[in-house]
Amino acid sequence: MKKFFTTIKNIFSIEDLRIRILNTIGFLIVFRLGSFVVLPGIDPAILEQVGGQAQGIFGLLNTFLGGAFSRASIFALGIMPYISASIVMQLMQVAVPYFQKMQKEGESGRNRMNQITRALTIVITLAQSIGYLATTIPTEAIMIDPFLFRISAMIVLVSGTMFVMWLGEKITDKGIGNGISMLIMIGIISRLPTYLIGEAVSRGMSGALVFVLEMVALFFIVMAVVAFTQATRRIPVQYAKQVIGNKVYGGQRQYIPLKVNSAGVMPIIFAQALMFIPPLIANIWAQDSDIAAYVGTAFSDPTSWQYNLLFGLLILLFTFFYTAITVNPNQIAEDLKRNGGFIPGIKPGKQTSEFIDNILTRITLPGSIFLAIVAVLPAFARLAGVSVGFSQFYGGTSLLIMVGVILDTLQQIESYLLMRHYEGMMKSGRVKGRSQVAVA
Repeated sequence: MKKFFTTIKNIFSIEDLRIRILNTIGFLIVFRLGSFVVLPGIDPAILEQVGGQAQGIFGLLNTFLGGAFSRASIFALGIMPYISASIVMQLMQVAVPYFQKMQKEGESGRNRMNQITRALTIVITLAQSIGYLATTIPTEAIMIDPFLFRISAMIVLVSGTMFVMWLGEKITDKGIGNGISMLIMIGIISRLPTYLIGEAVSRGMSGALVFVLEMVALFFIVMAVVAFTQATRRIPVQYAKQVIGNKVYGGQRQYIPLKVNSAGVMPIIFAQALMFIPPLIANIWAQDSDIAAYVGTAFSDPTSWQYNLLFGLLILLFTFFYTAITVNPNQIAEDLKRNGGFIPGIKPGKQTSEFIDNILTRITLPGSIFLAIVAVLPAFARLAGVSVGFSQFYGGTSLLIMVGVILDTLQQIESYLLMRHYEGMMKSGRVKGRSQVAVA
């Protein structure tokens, strides 16, 4: 405990780090306050009475946004359109040569891509706002002319998304951690105290032992996810010695850290987005076909074995797909060759690329299986009697995002401590986050 307080003291004794932490807290407070500001022209009381609970992909969005989606807040769409635009741009960099060329142009190319991403964010926000207003806002809750309300609400939602994007960029520049990830995490974690208290109250004194067992299980699940997030396969790299003038450069051995979970949470998000399609299609023929009715019922229940089996298979497929488009063995081999590096026992060029690709395939398979298990754990928690809200923190996207963002933030804080010659945050080893990049 003494070391903990000493670490806290060291953190706030560094002026730059202290200012960044306070800036981050301030920006997050603004974000949370904005999530409670309802769109102009809506009666919040009526909205709460007649508005349904967000389910499926909408429930996932509501979790990411800390309830702003179901409250019809000015931040109802939050940062999600920007993330969608970023994913589209990432895919375009793989498929379109124009964007591949732009990516290699350095700082100017990145600036142009950021501008395109922001413009695409506005387009996506406009499209999503139309669907959001049509499907989520009940007519009874609108107090003004419906046409005028929709026009003004679309403008407010676009402005809210752009403001949230600006907050995320400011957190990255002036705060600590990745701003976009921090906004998503604070939205998720803001609901944890409510669900935790609700679970404890529902158990009561008679179920105190069950509640303790639930917390112990949650602790071990979090530890397993932390180990999974940090797991890497190190590929040794040797750099040739170069004599420039009277100095010798290179010659040292480094490594390429390939993460077991290179795809992060994206496979779960992609799979979750597709899981509403089977019941949607089945319900069209549900009255005429018993099979369609069975499919619609089975895939509308997140705890059914059919739902979780398809969910897990989709995660396996998307993990390999997303890893293939984000980790390019050919590019890694080319960079190694250009910088005079090579993997011991492997020829530079094509053989190096094939070697890295084989290792990536071998570590992606167990990583995708574990990711699928983590994704379906909330369903098992619900079957075990955990409440619907609290079960979300037993796995899935929520837990992976929280663990990843917290590790990244702790890594940055530890870097500040070590640069100022303070002791790190751990007695042995170092905090490792997702932001570590390959040496190559």
